[in-house]
This record gives sequence, structure tokens and C-alpha cells, in this order.
Amino acid sequence: MENSPKQVSWYRGRAAYGVLVAVVAAAAAGVTALLMNISERKAEQRVPYVRVVEVTEKDTDPAKWGRNWPAQYDSYRKTALRTSTKYGGHAGSEALPEEKIERDPWLKRMFLGYAFSIDYRDRRGHAYMLEDQEATQRLTKPQSGSCLHCHASIMPLYRELGGGDAMTGFASTFKLSYQELSQKLHESGHAHPVSCPDCHDPNTMSVRVTRPGFINGIRALAESAAAVPAIPSIEIWRAGSRKEPYDPNRDASRNELRSFVCGQCHVEYYCGGKMPLTFPWANGLGADEAERFWDGTKFPDGSAFYDYKHEETHAPILKAQHPEFEMWSQGVHARSGVSCADCHMPYMREGASKVSDHWVRSPLLNVSRACQTCHRASEQEMQARVATIQGRNYELLQRGGAAIVDLIQAIVDARAAGVGEAALEPALALQRRAQWRLDYIAAENSMGFHAPQEAARILGEAADFARQGQIAALRARAPDLVPAAPAAGSAPLPPSSAAPAPSGSGTRPK
Repeated sequence: MENSPKQVSWYRGRAAYGVLVAVVAAAAAGVTALLMNISERKAEQRVPYVRVVEVTEKDTDPAKWGRNWPAQYDSYRKTALRTSTKYGGHAGSEALPEEKIERDPWLKRMFLGYAFSIDYRDRRGHAYMLEDQEATQRLTKPQSGSCLHCHASIMPLYRELGGGDAMTGFASTFKLSYQELSQKLHESGHAHPVSCPDCHDPNTMSVRVTRPGFINGIRALAESAAAVPAIPSIEIWRAGSRKEPYDPNRDASRNELRSFVCGQCHVEYYCGGKMPLTFPWANGLGADEAERFWDGTKFPDGSAFYDYKHEETHAPILKAQHPEFEMWSQGVHARSGVSCADCHMPYMREGASKVSDHWVRSPLLNVSRACQTCHRASEQEMQARVATIQGRNYELLQRGGAAIVDLIQAIVDARAAGVGEAALEPALALQRRAQWRLDYIAAENSMGFHAPQEAARILGEAADFARQGQIAALRARAPDLVPAAPAAGSAPLPPSSAAPAPSGSGTRPK
């Protein structure tokens, strides 16, 4: 029997009612789930981590810290992954990175007389910083225990050696060989690459600096009259009573500390066996100020400072390390308040929490989070801008390398022709100045990007001094045929003290 129109309408009404009830129930469930999710995320924000285990100053194994801070630890572990860009990073075999001195032979000749002419490779991630140092062939030559200052989580060992005072322990380690201090490090159980307590207070997780070399260096910088627009807390300290030395952990802002923690190691320094590890910041953070500091430095025996004597020319050479912090301080990003961590450890979202990415790497590998939070250009445009800057500095670097080789050869030829040491003094002094500048940019791991105009200026001076030195050597050999080099408006040349024979390999593995 067919239903009447009235019955059909009734059934349809019941069905619509059922659908409505289902929709309302689903909506209510969805809203409830959303509210619960919001509540959970707010709880996560209020309690960003849970201490599963207690950690102290002596806990240098990052895996233990990772139980409390798994997101940060997971990203830190990625520093073991192979990464590379056009001008840096590990692009060789999985065993060892490629040799820079094979790719750029002028580096090898420039470093003759120094252990870097034996083994000088591309960098790898932080996870390998101790392993790669222990494996370098540079250790076939005498090296100082100071070299572990930046490659190991060494603060507990410093405290142990200093009877509880890390500064005292640090001050004596330059007297130990690398092998001696490395053995103590392994026996102490702290043979880890730079780890969590090197940058974080284990009680509060506040960012901090721990390295004695940096603390001494930044105090010397604060006490100088050098302009430091990238570090406003120093100007504030200078305007105060100065009763207490500048203390970065007390006086610096948190944003400054997010660069200072990197500046503990990514800097220029001396770490040989003749005196304690030293940062050359007493005149300022620029390349010229560092050169002036080294030129005015004497070893404890009263002799003039140098890193090594060049094997072929006998010139007393300054060897730059990796002055990323100094070059960053000369650039527009530093003056704009952009910290190292903003670009190399940008924030990322982990659930409801915002954490700093501990996969420390080139911003070019992470443009969206490292660059585009400030720059409203496409990823392709940002990469193109960087490529232009780095490409131009690379070309200047290569021209400087060719000029250095020509200078070295001119000095060698002049000496072979019987030219005396006194006549070669100007050429040797110019080699020292040219090589310092060229190496400063070659060793700095941004290919000029941290401060493009400053890098180009330094490389321009490197090539200029190298060519002036070449002319000086040619003139010493044939004074009647080669005119004197024109003055370049530079500062007076430092004495080269070049007469002694080469002293063998240097003492600072990187």
C-alpha cells in the first residue's frame, strides 16, 4: 500500500531531523576536540619541556640532555648529515671531506712551513668537530692542547685541571701537547664535540658563554675604545662605573648571546704552544685591528709574534683561523640586530612550541625560515643575491691567490740570484700583510657574505700588497730595471724579522 503524501512528508521530516542531530553532534564533537587541542597546546606552551632526568655542568653527552629536550636533540643529531653549498661544506666521500689544498693549489704553497699544507679539508657539521680534528694529518706535527678549546666539550676538564677554577685550568693547557690533553679528555669521559652545557645553563636553560678564550677576548674588546655598533651592551657597560669587568653572561642581552655562543669558537685566535690561547680583540674586531694586535704582540721570550715562517721565503706569517664572528660584526645584519642563530639556527614549530633549530647549517639550505622571515623576496631571488655576492668575492680570492704565488716565486728567484736578506725585507713584510688578508677571507666560511664590502676591501688589499711585494722583490734583484712600487696610501709596514730560517710546521690545527 502506498504512503499518503502526508506520511511521506512525515518520514522526510524525521530523516532531516536525524541528519540535523548527526550534524549537530559531529559539530559538537569537533568543537570539543578543538577546545581540547587548544587546551593541550596552551599547556605545552606553559610547560615547554619536562625534566625526565637531571643534568649538570658535568653532563657533556648530548643524548642525556635529549631526554629532556628531544626536539632540540633531534635537530642537533642532523649535524651529522652531509650538507654542502657551492663554496663550502662537506661534498666529498662519507669518510672524509675533500681537500681544499688540492682544489686550490695556491693554498698549499701559501701554507708551506705550516701544518695546513699537509691537510686542509672542507668543513663538516658540529657532530664531527672533534672526530675530524683527531683524524687530521696535521697532528703528525707538534700541536698544542689549546686546539681542543673549541672542538670538545672541555669545560669539566678545565675545571678539573684548575682545581675547580676553569680559567686556571684553561691557562695551563697550552703547555700540554694535543695528544696529552686529548688523552686526559678521553679519560675524563668528556670526549664529546661541543655540547649542550657549552651554550646553556643546565638549571635554567638560559643561553650563556663558557669558553675562557671568548670571555677574555670580549673583556679586552670592552675595555678598548673600538667602535662596536653590533654589540650595544658594551657601550652601555663603558658608560657605567666599570668597577667590574664586562661579563657577557651578566651584561649582554639575550639577542647578543645568541651570537656570542657562536663567537666562542668561530673566531680568529692564537692557539699555539708558546702562550695561552688568545683572541686579538684589544684593538677592535676588524681584520686590520687584529693585524695591529698581532704586530704589537711579543712571545714570553720577547720575540716578535708570528704563527709560522714560510718554508720558501722565510717570511714570518700570520695564520688566520675562521673569523666568522668578526666578519659578521662588520656587516649589515649585525648592525640590524640579526644574530648568528637567527640565520643558522632559525626558529621552528614543534607542536605548540617555538624552538630554535639545532641543525646548525648554511641559511642557503633553509631559505624559507632563515631568510624569508625578514626578506619578502622569493627563494630564488634570495639565492641569486647570495650567489652574486659570493661569486664576486670568490673571483677576487682567486686573483689574490695567483698574486701571492707570484710574490712567493719572485722572492725565491731573488734569493737564488744572490739578493741579501736586508734587500728582501720590504717584500717579506708585504707577503705577511698580503697573506694575512687573503687567508682571512679564505678561512672565513661565508665567502664574503657576512660583510660583502668589507670582504672585497680586504681581498683588494691582499692582491695589491702581493703585487707590491712582487715588484719589491723584482726591484731588489734588478734595481736599475724595475722602478719602485708606487705608494698605495697604506700604513707603514711592520718589521718582518725574516732573517731566521723556517721553523717548521705551525701549531694551530683548525
